Amino acid sequence: MKKIYHLSTCNTCQRIISEINPGADVVLQDIKTEAITEKQLEEMYKLSGSYESLFSKRAQLYRQRGLNTQSLNENDFKELILEHYTFLKRPVIIIDDQIFIGNSKKNIASAADALLK
Repeated sequence: MKKIYHLSTCNTCQRIISEINPGADVVLQDIKTEAITEKQLEEMYKLSGSYESLFSKRAQLYRQRGLNTQSLNENDFKELILEHYTFLKRPVIIIDDQIFIGNSKKNIASAADALLK
């Protein structure tokens, strides 16, 4: 499976997608218009090893809700990601049994290399 979870209104996501130029065999899912299911999130969790690694602490809601002052556990991260798309660190790129989370240059370069294989 080759899939990219992204936000179509996010300039960074759009730039990354155009940079890595995914082929027609890559499924793009805009998480704002097509919410992440619990099953999809569990698949991401199996590949990443934690819900916290999938969680964006840069989301505006993170500070607005005072979550930055709370001690959150794995279940909290899971529930928050399922509750609102903004809590998913973007983009999440899945290529077979590999997962690439976030927009760091090194991460995106690794994802681009994996897509070429």
